[in-house]
Amino acid sequence: MTAEAQAEAPPKKKSGLVKKLILPLVLLGAGGGGVYGAVMAGLIGHHEEKKEDNSPKLVKKGEEDPFAPKKEGGKEGEGAAAEVEGDGGSAYRTSYYTFTEDFTSNLRQSDALVQISLACSTRRDGRVLLWLKKHELAIRSELLAVLADTPEEDVASIEGKDRLQKRLTAAINKVLTQTEGFGGVDAVYFRSFLVQ
Repeated sequence: MTAEAQAEAPPKKKSGLVKKLILPLVLLGAGGGGVYGAVMAGLIGHHEEKKEDNSPKLVKKGEEDPFAPKKEGGKEGEGAAAEVEGDGGSAYRTSYYTFTEDFTSNLRQSDALVQISLACSTRRDGRVLLWLKKHELAIRSELLAVLADTPEEDVASIEGKDRLQKRLTAAINKVLTQTEGFGGVDAVYFRSFLVQ
């Protein structure tokens, strides 16, 4: 071989070596990408079944609630006017739950007592109302703890009462989430409020 031929020979070997290394890497990358895509699409590999979302759903005005509590006092429509929804406001129907007994508690670091009557609302289906009734004992306990941790200043002002309503709402949803896996209460309302 001539000197010129020898100088050209090594680049051919390097070029062949590079092709031998790059081609397997490209094929390996393409194969790995294909496997990743198949796993993500659920075609291969172990994957958990997606659980159906069985949480209480928002109920639009005019829609039938499949979980609506049964009306007390006989046949449906007897002695009660039919529900009529307004055209304005929220697109969702609001249902209310009234706690059966008043709440009486001392206030934090005070000799004062508070006695309140409460109700709460939900725009979710009737399961939330059923759960409120079912777990009223646990909810009452949690609400009494919140009241006992309320300073006297909070019951003397509108802003303080607003904060208390939000804390009471959170307490109800905490109990419902712990017991049923879902809260669903939108707001708490004072039916009566007495501080002594």
